[in-house]
Amino acid sequence: MKIEIIRTNSEDKDFISLVKQLDAYLKMMDGAAHAFYNQFNNIDVLKNVVVVFVDKKAVGCGAIKKFDAISVELKRMFVSLDARGKGVAQKVVQELETWAKELGYKKCVLETGERQVEAVKFYTKCNYKKILNYGQYKGMENSICFEKAL
Repeated sequence: MKIEIIRTNSEDKDFISLVKQLDAYLKMMDGAAHAFYNQFNNIDVLKNVVVVFVDKKAVGCGAIKKFDAISVELKRMFVSLDARGKGVAQKVVQELETWAKELGYKKCVLETGERQVEAVKFYTKCNYKKILNYGQYKGMENSICFEKAL
């Protein structure tokens, strides 16, 4: 199994393809709330994107977006169903955290849904700590927000 990680941007065709898979998955998981969450997931504003390839096939992605002067927000994290459990998500997060540090950021924040049980477990395993819901997620019962100092 040969793993390759590339840094790119939101115009990358492999990233766009993976995001389409992510959106289909989230639409199924979020149900009626999907339209609300989806409005915050435009990819055209993402300049720092990571795509992971296993044996030359794009299987995972994620991005960082400036949140405030010292923080970035992790966005559009996804690993294709057939590549889960192989450490791909961990590689995406590690690369995004490294990139954020290189850009001078001190912290990562993110939001996920309580229905995304695997994601909640994953971020906890990666040493992310639950915080009060921020920004557009305040008052959203399905949202769980996390942060991690870099």
